[in-house]
Amino acid sequence: MTEPVLALQNASLSLDGNAGRVDILRDISLTVNHGDSVGLIGPSGSGKSSLLMLMGGLEQATSGTITALGQDLTSLSEDALARFRRDAMGVVFQNFHLIPTMTALENVATPLELAGHTDAFARAEAELDAVGLAHRRDHYPAQLSGGEQQRVALARASAPRPKILLADEPTGNLDAANGQAIVDLLFGLRDRHGATLVLVTHSHSLAQKCDRVIRLRDGKISEDALNEAAE
Repeated sequence: MTEPVLALQNASLSLDGNAGRVDILRDISLTVNHGDSVGLIGPSGSGKSSLLMLMGGLEQATSGTITALGQDLTSLSEDALARFRRDAMGVVFQNFHLIPTMTALENVATPLELAGHTDAFARAEAELDAVGLAHRRDHYPAQLSGGEQQRVALARASAPRPKILLADEPTGNLDAANGQAIVDLLFGLRDRHGATLVLVTHSHSLAQKCDRVIRLRDGKISEDALNEAAE
């Protein structure tokens, strides 16, 4: 039996706030297999983004275990987690998180350079070309539209050819046309690199493009269903 790419066993997340301890996620157990695309949906505050952050090692579970590519993320130090994400994961955020003082090309190439890739700039150029931004390679984020900035973020996430691609509301700050373009690119990059895709979205139409839809409510999984309509 093939080992799952992601596995969570009784994973919980609690945070201390001004009003006391808040349970964000409670006893989440699920597995995600190689090549799957999974949409995480649910009302605001249901724990969607927090679950994605646990999968990416960007939040540490209060209890339970989280395994990615056979590696127990709950046992790793912050430095080891950062190295694991760098080598195995691509993460796309709603707010792009581009470095404003770097060009589009530098934003994509710099993480590759830090990871020791000698072909960092050549690979970055290829990824920018794949998202239709070869002609904007020397522009800074402030010179790009929101849709173009998200394309750069996609190129940066996919350039290391990650085995796991995580996206948190990737179309949330975009209009309908740019949002659809980003969705097409996201699934195209997933297919091109053979990555496993997990995305958080409020869009039911975007979720329906995934092989599987997981609905959260009040920090728990309320529904987990295969999507027969997904392509």
